Amino acid sequence: MESAHYNSSPLLGGLEILQATYDKQNFSRHTHEGYTVGVIEHGAQRFWRNGAYHLAPKNSIILVNADQIHDGHAATDGGWSYQAMYPTEAQFQAVAKDLGLTSNTPYFPVAVEHDHRLANQLLQLFTLLHDNQDTLLTETYTHHVLLSLLCRYNKRQQTPKNTVKLGEQLSTIRDYLHQHFAYAIALEDLSELSGVSPYHLVRQFKEKYGLPPHAYQIQLRVRHAQQLMKSGMSLADSAIASGFHDQSHLHRHFRRAMGVTPKQYQRAISYNFPAA
Repeated sequence: MESAHYNSSPLLGGLEILQATYDKQNFSRHTHEGYTVGVIEHGAQRFWRNGAYHLAPKNSIILVNADQIHDGHAATDGGWSYQAMYPTEAQFQAVAKDLGLTSNTPYFPVAVEHDHRLANQLLQLFTLLHDNQDTLLTETYTHHVLLSLLCRYNKRQQTPKNTVKLGEQLSTIRDYLHQHFAYAIALEDLSELSGVSPYHLVRQFKEKYGLPPHAYQIQLRVRHAQQLMKSGMSLADSAIASGFHDQSHLHRHFRRAMGVTPKQYQRAISYNFPAA
C-alpha cells in the first residue's frame, strides 16, 4: 500500500523531511528548491538525473542537487520505500561555516552513493527529526550528518580554517548544562556562549569531558531521575521532572546508561532500602 508522510522540523529554520512507500508512483520530471538526500529502505528506485538514468537499491543514498531536474519510479516489483530530507543551499552553507568553509554552493556530482555507514546515520537522523524529542541531540546530529555529506561527496571541498582553542568557555558550557539540564537546549545557544561554531564546540567539549554536550545533558538527566526515584517519586513524574519527554524516553536512555530499566532499578533500591 502506498503512503507518504511529509513533515517539517524546526531545525535550521525549517528542514523538510519525507517518509514514503510507493508501488505504482511515477514521478514526472521536476525540481525541488532544496537538495534531495534520501535513503532506500526497501526495494529499489530508478530515476533520471544529469541526462542519464540511475539505479538506487536498498541501503543506497540518493543525491539530487537543488533545482536539478529529475524523476523517479519503481525499479523492482513491489515498489520502494525511502526516507529523505530536502536541505536548502542556505542550510548547507550555514553548517559549512562550522568548518570555516567559504560559502560556495555545494554540488554533488554522483547521483547514487553506496555508503552503508552514512546511510545508517541518515536513517538515525530521520528518526530523530520525526520524534523531535531531544533538541540538543537532534541539532548536533543534523550538523554532523550534513557536514559528513559535504566533506565526503561535495565536489567543491575546501580546507577548513583554524579555529579558536577553548579554555574557560568549556567550563561555562558545562556549568550551563548543569543548571539547565531539564530544559530543551539549542546547540546554537551553546555556540554563542562559547564563541565558536557548533562543530568546533562539540568536538572540543568531547575532548575535554569525554562526551559531546547532548550526551552530557542526557547523563545529567539520568542521574537526576535516579535521585528522584530514590526519593520515592513515580517513574512518570521522575521522567518529566528530569527533562525527558515521557516515561518511555527515560526508559530508553536509562537502560543504555545503566544496563537495567528504570522499573528494575526502582525495585532494587526499594528492596535495599525499605521504607521505615
